[in-house]
Amino acid sequence: MLEKQAFGVCSSIADSAGWTVDRVRVYFVYLSLLTFGSPVIVYLFFAFWIHWKQYIQGRRPLQYL
Repeated sequence: MLEKQAFGVCSSIADSAGWTVDRVRVYFVYLSLLTFGSPVIVYLFFAFWIHWKQYIQGRRPLQYL
């Protein structure tokens, strides 16, 4: 529930790769722990990209909180 409010990056990756959202989240957490948090930068980039793509396509971005 919180992830959908927090940009929806993991669910977008899971949908495009055909995986479950839980698997993507677990991989993200493990990768963050192993690389001392550097995937957070990639996560923020994807969050920006998803919302920019929605803006260009003319769809309204997700409303937070």
